[in-house]
Amino acid sequence: MAVTLELKPEVEERIMAEAKARGLSVEDYIQRKLEGKATTPDPNTLPVEEWLEKWNDWLQSHDYIKAPPLSDEAVSRESIYREREDMQL
Repeated sequence: MAVTLELKPEVEERIMAEAKARGLSVEDYIQRKLEGKATTPDPNTLPVEEWLEKWNDWLQSHDYIKAPPLSDEAVSRESIYREREDMQL
């Protein structure tokens, strides 16, 4: 299928720069982007079980983060705004 698009000059410029940076023609770059978008499932149309599985996989992919969880005090409003309130007094 052939499609003709009228792009804003700034969008056209950005697409041309991205295609050049990847060593692709503009046509190949746009085709790859569209094919990738068309084959990526819309998360709003996935069954709940499949969405949860993908979500949990994404969460597990961050297991390298070993920071301890913050305490309730550390994330309380009083703790966050304490200095500002002290300055106003």
